[in-house]
Amino acid sequence: MGFADLLDEVGGFGRYQWIHVTLISLPGLLMASQNLLNNFVSGVPTHYCSIPANHSLNNLSHLHQVDEKQLLKMFIPPDSSGNRLARCRRYVNPQWQLLVANSSTNVSHLETEDCIDGWTFEQSDFLATTVSEWRLVCSLRPLKQMIQTIYMGGVLTGAIVYGSLSDRFGRRSVLIWSYLQLAVLGCSSALSPTYSAYCIFRFLSGMAVSGVIINGVSLKVEWIPTKARTVVGTLSSFFFTFGQMVLAGLAYWLRDWRKLQMVVSAPLFLFFTYSWWYSESARWLVLNRRSEDALKSLHRVARINGKSEMIEKITVEVLHSHMNKEIESAHSTFTVFDLLRTPGMRRISICLMAVWFSTSFAYYGLAMDLQKFGVSIYLMQIIFGAVDIPAKLFALGILSYLGRRVSQAVCLFFSATIIFANIFVPTDMQTLRTTLACLGKAFTSASFTTVYLYTGELYPTVIRQTGMGFVSTMARIGSMAAPAVLILDEVLPALPSLVYGGSAVLAGCFACFLPETLNVPLPDTIEDVETKWSGRRGASQQECVALKEDVALKELKEAEESGLNAL
Repeated sequence: MGFADLLDEVGGFGRYQWIHVTLISLPGLLMASQNLLNNFVSGVPTHYCSIPANHSLNNLSHLHQVDEKQLLKMFIPPDSSGNRLARCRRYVNPQWQLLVANSSTNVSHLETEDCIDGWTFEQSDFLATTVSEWRLVCSLRPLKQMIQTIYMGGVLTGAIVYGSLSDRFGRRSVLIWSYLQLAVLGCSSALSPTYSAYCIFRFLSGMAVSGVIINGVSLKVEWIPTKARTVVGTLSSFFFTFGQMVLAGLAYWLRDWRKLQMVVSAPLFLFFTYSWWYSESARWLVLNRRSEDALKSLHRVARINGKSEMIEKITVEVLHSHMNKEIESAHSTFTVFDLLRTPGMRRISICLMAVWFSTSFAYYGLAMDLQKFGVSIYLMQIIFGAVDIPAKLFALGILSYLGRRVSQAVCLFFSATIIFANIFVPTDMQTLRTTLACLGKAFTSASFTTVYLYTGELYPTVIRQTGMGFVSTMARIGSMAAPAVLILDEVLPALPSLVYGGSAVLAGCFACFLPETLNVPLPDTIEDVETKWSGRRGASQQECVALKEDVALKELKEAEESGLNAL
C-alpha cells in the first residue's frame, strides 16, 4: 500500500483534482510570457543616426521637393549589404551630390563618424522598448542581451533557493509567496527609471518564476494518482505553449514595453488571491511530522470529491500505514555527489548534463532571436508557439516506437542539421528560412519533452528528485548562455548558429551512450542502476555497498544528534 492507494480511496482524479490542476496550470500562460518577454520588451526598432541639429528633414524635403527617405542618404551611409541605412555611422558632412539621380559617387571613401547626436528610432514595429528608451544600440548592444542573461540567472538562483525552501516550509507557502513576489516585482519592472533598476527587478522576477514552476509542479503532482500523471503532465505543458501565442497577441496590441510588462505581471495578483485555496501536500506534511494537518487536507479532498463516508475511515494510523515506505526512505539522505560516485550513475549524469544544457541552449538561441528572420516578430512568435503542439505529440509518438535513447539522439541531430542548413539559406529567402527555423525549434521542443521523461526513468527512486534538480540546473545555465552567444554575429553572422548547432551535435553523441529504458521497470536503488546498466558489475556492487555504509553512518550520526538534543 502507498499514498497513491489512499488518493484512490478519496476519489482518485475527482472534482478536487480537476480544480486543483486547472488553477495551478493557469499561471503557466504567463510563465511563457516572462521567459520570452525580452523578445518584445527589448525589441530593436529600425534606427539610424540622428542628423545634425542644424538640419531638418521636413524643411529640406519641402525645399528640394525630395522624399525624406531620399534625403537621409545625404546624411547616413548604406550598411554592408547596401540595402539599408547604416545603424551606427553617419557622414561627417552632408553629401548633397547624392541627391542627383544616377550619382556615381563612391560612398565607401566618404568620411563618417559615430552617432554623436544620438539615434532616431522608427515606430513601425514598436512604439517604445528598453532599447529605444535607454539607447541600447551600437556599442551598447550587448546590454540588450544582458537583460535576458540576468533574468535567467535569477531563474537559476530561484531554483536553488526556492527548491530548498519548499522542502523546509512546504510547497503551498513558497508557491503563494512566489506569486506575490512575481506580481510586485513584475509591476515594479514596468516602472523602472533606469536600466540597472530594470535588471535588478528582472533578476528577482526570474527567481519568483522558478518558485512558481517548481512548487506548482510538485503541488500538482503530489495530489493526483500515479496513473493520471503522464496525461496531466502533457496537458499542463500546453498552457506554456498557448502562453507563447498569448504573448504575441498582447505585444502586437500594446507595442509599448512598459504596458506589456505591466499586463503580463498584474494577473499574478489574482493567482495570489486564489492560491490560498490550495491544500498543502499531504506527503510533505506527514514527512515533516504534521500528520494531523495532512489528515485535515485528506478529509477536505474527500469531501470535495463526494467521498464523505471516507472521512471517518481515514485516521492518522491509516495514513501512516499507507506511507510507511515513504517515512522510512525519508531517513536516508543522498547528495549530488552520490550521482557521480558509481560508474553507472556517473555515465548517466554526465550524459544527461550535456543533453539538458544543449537542448536549452539551442531552444532559447532560436526563441530569443526572432528578428533575424526578416518576418514580423509577432507572427514568428505565434508560429514558434504553435509548432510546439505537433512537436510534443511527435515526441510522445516516437518514444513508444523508437525508444528513449534513439528518440533523444534523433531530436538533437535533426535540430542541429536544420540549424546548420539555415546558415546557407540567403537572407532574401525568408519563407525557407522561417520554415527551417520552425522545424529547428520543433525538434528542440521535442528534445525537451523526451529528456524530461528519460531523466525520470534513468534515475532511481531514492535519488530521482536530486538527479532531476541537478541536471535541470544545466538547462538553466544553457538558457543563460544562449542570449550571450547572439552578440557573436558581430564577428561572423553565422557564428551563433554554428555554436548552437555544434552544441546539439555534441549532446546527440552523449545521448547515444545513455541506456535504453523503454519497457524497463523503474530502478528503485543505485544498486539497481549498476546491475542493469553498468559494464563493471562487480566493482559497482562494491561501490554500492560503500554507498550504503555511508548512508548508514549518516543515519547513525543523525540518531546520535537527535539523542543528544533530547538530553
